[in-house]
Amino acid sequence: MRKYPIGLQDFGEIRNGGYLYIDKTQLVHKLIDSGKYYFLSRPRRFGKSLLLSTIKEIFSGNKDLFEGLWIHDQWNWGQKHPVIHLRLSKLDYQKLGLYEALNMEMVVLAKGLGLELEASHLKGRFEELIRKASANGRVVILIDEYDKPITDYLEDLEKVEENRSVFKSFYSVLKDADQYIRLLLITGVSRFSKVSIFSDLNNLYDITLNPHYATLMGITQQELESDFKEEINVLQQRQADILQKLKEWYNGYSWDGTSKVYNPFSVLSYMGSGRIQNFWFQTGTPTWLVNLMRHNREFELENLRIGENALSSFNVEHIASLPVLFQTGYLTIKNYDEETRLYELGYPNKEVEESLTDALLSAYRNVFPGNDSMAITYDLGKALKNNNMPQMIKVMNVIVSTIPYDHWKAESESIFHIIVHLSFKRLGLDVRSEVHSSTGRCDVLVFTEQYIFAIELKLNGTAQAALDQIFEKGYLRPYQLEDRKKIAIGINFSSEKRFVEEFLIKEVK
Repeated sequence: MRKYPIGLQDFGEIRNGGYLYIDKTQLVHKLIDSGKYYFLSRPRRFGKSLLLSTIKEIFSGNKDLFEGLWIHDQWNWGQKHPVIHLRLSKLDYQKLGLYEALNMEMVVLAKGLGLELEASHLKGRFEELIRKASANGRVVILIDEYDKPITDYLEDLEKVEENRSVFKSFYSVLKDADQYIRLLLITGVSRFSKVSIFSDLNNLYDITLNPHYATLMGITQQELESDFKEEINVLQQRQADILQKLKEWYNGYSWDGTSKVYNPFSVLSYMGSGRIQNFWFQTGTPTWLVNLMRHNREFELENLRIGENALSSFNVEHIASLPVLFQTGYLTIKNYDEETRLYELGYPNKEVEESLTDALLSAYRNVFPGNDSMAITYDLGKALKNNNMPQMIKVMNVIVSTIPYDHWKAESESIFHIIVHLSFKRLGLDVRSEVHSSTGRCDVLVFTEQYIFAIELKLNGTAQAALDQIFEKGYLRPYQLEDRKKIAIGINFSSEKRFVEEFLIKEVK
């Protein structure tokens, strides 16, 4: 069995340890040979740290580590450059504070380069480090996870502002250090609109959405089938359609709307276990993000459109869910319209869709942790597949009845609709809410292989009024030429009793 670098971020350790490495050095060469100042955003667990570690070893002249890789015969290994590799996630800023943690790290980095610093304050030390290091060649500066000291405190705006102020002074050094710098690459998850690297460093080239670097991180279909050929041959003997399964679960990430890549962490984890399951989502989904979506009544995350400026920015004082969901990897680019310059967003794959829907369903039900939504929605899917409406209603009552009373009372106006939508979405079904027609909007439409269900929900009304509305407004009329059976369902919820008080069903002939 081959060794998979699950969780490893050091290029030297991967190569010396005999771990699998997907050769990205041709794109890395293009990056470092084509420009000087870069910013690149990617979600967590996508290889940002490994990319910087690879670049560090290239400029350090460690040719032996690249034996057998594309760049081995394409680089001048005799021309070395001092590398300042700053990893923000390694600093103990939670305990020491960001200023002191950075100030101490300057000394550590200087020592690694055989230098001693005379300055005592942070800005002076950083400037001195760059200037003195450049005596041995222009400096390569690699800053990993620049945004972590901000994202860790998004629920503490006072701390965010404090750390942002430290960054403003710290990064201002880079603006006047052009003569000393060979390459500057800053990576992170989000592009914060008020962190000074994006205002002071106006020559910083953001390649996040650049089509030329869309596959710089992640695993392409070609790379999957060639680099994992041995494993896939074995897997196909057990399951002939395993490539399709892997594509459904872990592929689909795109930063240009055309090229797609697999989540590398999920693919490596799968190869290590041989079992399709949720890997990436379990490594850490911020509670604040799910709570923000619940606060904003957001639950339908397909076919969303957004402009480039909004997609690329992150304002901590006024957090918008959509750009955050994209930057953190819960949504991806499905298409880009060059005429309108709008991006269409949606879930990248089944792993993310199923897991985020599950988290949202738990949040809207306020049932944590170890909730039973998976088992319950499985029963819901079984009832739907068999067109067993009484059983479907019974399951829906179970879902609603577990909502704590205080939470229920505060959100009774819309919680039914959202929970019904998420319950069906959790099954991976084609679910559409508030579907517009020429005469109105249908609450929920659910599409399966055999059926099209139009569901109208009433709160403290009557099931008959809900059913009548489906026919009066013609919610199923656009699908009359479909071969699938069309079922109208009128449901009335009682806010006092907290369950489905009555329901009516009628098949459209």
